Amino acid sequence: MSREHATVAEEEYLQTIYWLEEAGLPVTGANIARAMQVAPPTVHEMVGRLERDGYVRRRPDKTIEFTERGREQAATIVRRHRLIERFLTDVFDIPWDQVHEEAERLEHWMSPIVEERMLRAIGDAKTCPHGHPIFEGEREEAVPLADCEVGAKIRVVRFENEAEDLLHYLKDAGFYPGLEGKVADKSDDWVAVESSEGHRLEITRSVAETVSVKADPSPPPRTALPEQLVMAREHWGR
Repeated sequence: MSREHATVAEEEYLQTIYWLEEAGLPVTGANIARAMQVAPPTVHEMVGRLERDGYVRRRPDKTIEFTERGREQAATIVRRHRLIERFLTDVFDIPWDQVHEEAERLEHWMSPIVEERMLRAIGDAKTCPHGHPIFEGEREEAVPLADCEVGAKIRVVRFENEAEDLLHYLKDAGFYPGLEGKVADKSDDWVAVESSEGHRLEITRSVAETVSVKADPSPPPRTALPEQLVMAREHWGR
């Protein structure tokens, strides 16, 4: 029997599943566990609950997909999360690397009236401060910065992993969505970008895996997706 409304815990899982799917990552119990930093048995129990409540179904290959009801619920909570982030940054002037966890606390309690007022307040903004689309279906294609060749012109589109201490690291390094420049140098351990203002910005290669950019020339498409998108924080190699 399905519930009329998802619980807060269910919404958090639906949001994670939506993000994994949006990023093109396999929606498996292992990836959900890594993304949420919880034990696999906990994920197994919650996915069973989501299935019973009519939000997801398991495919024969054990991957997880949304039902129509589940996708609608997930898209709503993701939209609210990204809208809150944009509102806090643009209206309350909170730095973009400090709004993710605030939005997680607020997203479950937003009424339709508050959502409507926030949408008016942000004007024509289409993305959250980290570059993710507020509205479903508007995600800009991009490639990992780590894949770009030295000399490639780049524009930062978004930060795929929004864990707040990683966002602090990127901001401290001088990165932000919209940053333009070129790949100045790279090694097995780090990637350096020369910004259009002439500043050298350097981050570890593992973090560069989570920075999506438009690049010219664009690197060839990957056959495997970067594990860093769902890795626990202690594994970022910083």
